[in-house]
Amino acid sequence: MKIAMWSGPRNLSTAMMYAFGARTDCAVIDEPFYAAYLAMTGLDHPMREEILAAQPQDPEEVARALVGPNPGARPFWYQKHMTQHMIPGVPRDWMRQVRNVFLIRHPARVIASYAAKRENPTLDDIGFRQQAELFDEVQGWGGEPVVIDSHDIREDPAGMLEKLCDAIGVPWSPHMLSWPKGGHKDDGVWAPHWYGAVWNSTGFAGPEGPLPEVPEHLQPVLGAALPHYEKMKAVKL
Repeated sequence: MKIAMWSGPRNLSTAMMYAFGARTDCAVIDEPFYAAYLAMTGLDHPMREEILAAQPQDPEEVARALVGPNPGARPFWYQKHMTQHMIPGVPRDWMRQVRNVFLIRHPARVIASYAAKRENPTLDDIGFRQQAELFDEVQGWGGEPVVIDSHDIREDPAGMLEKLCDAIGVPWSPHMLSWPKGGHKDDGVWAPHWYGAVWNSTGFAGPEGPLPEVPEHLQPVLGAALPHYEKMKAVKL
């Protein structure tokens, strides 16, 4: 089985990859379309040249690999994807051959995370519009998309991961609740720039507090993202 996990940035996506990567029966892959996305858009991201060198830049090649044999002949293959990478020209037909799961997080938390670093994200940067679009597409062909909220996972990691495993037909394993400090061998080449906090972790962080304040100048982004989040939240586990 192949599990495609779709989220935007500043979510729980890396910790979730580590959780599945802690299983002995599951291979993982980290944002396989990242190099293709950078090559197609020309965007200047941190470590751009290293990313372009580390992954295939042809999205068709990436898509073929994602539905090919599971690495190490393992029964399960967890594929961590960023929704904003799925731009026009990146194939989607391969998604019919995987189990599609959508990892959501309240946009106020995502935007506040950007604002804390004095960054000003646009709606497209945070991936909510693209996530809802992909959700609709999977639902449209009867793909039965599964939705899980990162807030709920942090409230009750064992309970929510067991629910997720049950929903996608994977046996529950308590190994998913912890991982070794220092990252995973299948981290993307960009991990040193982005994964510092999760590299220092050995499990999920505790429950989140109240929703943070979003700065005035980012309120329009929050307002545009909320309908997409609320729509998927209505059908979450």
